[in-house]
Amino acid sequence: MGKGAKPRQLNENEAKAFAKAIRISPQKLNLVAKLIRGKDANAAMTALKFSRRRVSEDVSKVLWSAISNAENNHQLDVDRLFVSEATVGRAFAIKRFRARARGRAASITKPFSNLTVVVREREDTK
Repeated sequence: MGKGAKPRQLNENEAKAFAKAIRISPQKLNLVAKLIRGKDANAAMTALKFSRRRVSEDVSKVLWSAISNAENNHQLDVDRLFVSEATVGRAFAIKRFRARARGRAASITKPFSNLTVVVREREDTK
């Protein structure tokens, strides 16, 4: 006895990858995610490769994982993939403090983010 199989949440022409606890604020991560939304998978990888932001390396790993999932797990054509969704969410924040003058303290929050990338295969428009 156990749980039944969970139904697939994505369409048959979609694949997804997810990264937890990326050490950057969601606002900064969303700037890089905006870069790849709606783009062709190859163009998105190129844009991330030449981006100067530190987090673009983590985003490219997640995108690469989504492309690999599409190819290996769902038998989708890699050349027809595009980024249909790139969503960013808050994970948690580590709270620290910094000692200040006269025995006081200032709080420091170190935020973490989650990233989900969904790639979809384009339909033939003939």
